[in-house]
Amino acid sequence: MTHSLVCPETVSRVSSVLNRNSRQFGKKYLFDQDEETCWNSDQGPCQWVTLEFPQRICVSQLQIQFQGGFSSRRGRLEGSQGSEALHNIVDFYPEDNNSLQISCPGPWGGRICASKSFEPT
Repeated sequence: MTHSLVCPETVSRVSSVLNRNSRQFGKKYLFDQDEETCWNSDQGPCQWVTLEFPQRICVSQLQIQFQGGFSSRRGRLEGSQGSEALHNIVDFYPEDNNSLQISCPGPWGGRICASKSFEPT
């Protein structure tokens, strides 16, 4: 059984919000567990989400869900420890549908440990 590593102390940042309308499309909808809401970015070649965790974490699975028709063609999971620069951990290629997509064991061995942030783009 998996559980979310995101907690109330996790700091999240996003590249943009559609029409700057945070009330309807803001980052607060990333983790609200409501399939009727979502974060919605403005258009552009690179959209991202950064999570800064309050303690060292180990990730064994990445779950991501898009609205059908609004999927990213490529995603990248990056990580760092402390104040280090982000480095690429794994690229992934999501399907363009609204199913929950799970990325687990891959070239990175299925386990990621870091103490600062992850940035899917």
